[in-house]
Amino acid sequence: MPLSLATFEYGCREPADAGTDSTWQGTSRASTMGDVTMGTTQRRRPELAAFLRSRRARVTPRDVGMPPGFRRRTPGLRREEVAQLSGVGVTWYTWLEQGRPINASAQVLDAVARTLRLDAPEREHLYHLAEVPCTPSLEALVQTVGPEIQGIIDALDPRPAVVYNSRYDILAANCVYRDLFYTEATLADGPPNALWRLFTAPEEECPLQFRDTELPVMVATLRAAYGLHAGEPAWEGFIRGLAAASALFARLWESGDVAEPGRRVKVFRHAEVGELRMTSVSLSVNGMPECRIVVYTPDDEETEQRTALLRERREWLWPPPDMRNPAP
Repeated sequence: MPLSLATFEYGCREPADAGTDSTWQGTSRASTMGDVTMGTTQRRRPELAAFLRSRRARVTPRDVGMPPGFRRRTPGLRREEVAQLSGVGVTWYTWLEQGRPINASAQVLDAVARTLRLDAPEREHLYHLAEVPCTPSLEALVQTVGPEIQGIIDALDPRPAVVYNSRYDILAANCVYRDLFYTEATLADGPPNALWRLFTAPEEECPLQFRDTELPVMVATLRAAYGLHAGEPAWEGFIRGLAAASALFARLWESGDVAEPGRRVKVFRHAEVGELRMTSVSLSVNGMPECRIVVYTPDDEETEQRTALLRERREWLWPPPDMRNPAP
């Protein structure tokens, strides 16, 4: 197929860069027909080009400590300035901003993201458009939640609900969850932790009915999250400490299994109301990376009735303040 026809059909011929004789040649129909991946890539490249141009236009020389200079025809930084500040070649950055099919590493994209002052959602968007796996910026795990999140999980009563971070620290929980899980053993230094509760309490006090099947899944979920934090002192100390406290955890950790949070049916045992079959559902929380709300809903009618009994029992033992001292 003549090049002019390929250019007409796909619109993918780019002019040569100044000072070079390179062009990106159009591809033929035979190599793209039915290729969904190629079609997705061709759509993302123009989006990548437009996104980079718009981000570059909003960053002024003053923002990055450069003199404004004279006769600037660009509202923001020039391409060569972005390349210089990012430590990449001018031609390479120009091709990237033109949407050409070039390879970009995570390290280089991070440098460009810093120069363009991208926030976390913009950085992730850049990675997706460049078709590079996005690794979230590693920050300290969230350790607290706001009152609005606490209000949501309180409103789910009589359903047990909890907010975990990726290490199973318990950031917030409603009364029903605490009735199932909480003991003084979880209230060590820092936020209480569900894994410490389950692995260090005597087996007869474990709220999970089937420890042999439930605990391996939780450890595998922890290991999947650990991949982002390997080598971090807080995580390494947590793993070492729990492995020293529980031979079972140490053995499961050594297995190397990984799993993602998801919908599962769990069976709990409660000293007062008996066995509870619950379906757990994980919900992500915007603005709280690596955190999730886990809600347990009754899996059968009998469990529905028993969770209602839990609520009645709690209200009888700990009535609301306005009921403890009724008006005469």
